[in-house]
Amino acid sequence: MANFYKNQGFNLTTTNLTTVLTVNTSSIVIVKGMNITNEHNNNLLLECFLHDSSAGTDYEFFHKDVAADTTELNVCGQALNLEAGDAIKVKSEIANTIQGVISYLQIDRSQENG
Repeated sequence: MANFYKNQGFNLTTTNLTTVLTVNTSSIVIVKGMNITNEHNNNLLLECFLHDSSAGTDYEFFHKDVAADTTELNVCGQALNLEAGDAIKVKSEIANTIQGVISYLQIDRSQENG
């Protein structure tokens, strides 16, 4: 097993539910932090979801009106554990205003025996 500490940045260019991080099928991920910035002059509704691939369902873990020109720190709480195939999705009611960074530990299991 190999451990990789990574950051994944994203920009939402649409109001559609957008996948911003996907765990590959040979890894698991522990999300340490997810920070989001509203670069718009208006408040907007922001929603974040965990896509559980084993259940085929999206579960909302963040739902808030984010104030104009502000940053929401660690919207995922203490930590978020993702299994192989899981994903994080984000949706904003206004396009081209949300940027974010996800900091996580990726545990690569591709070299495991059995």
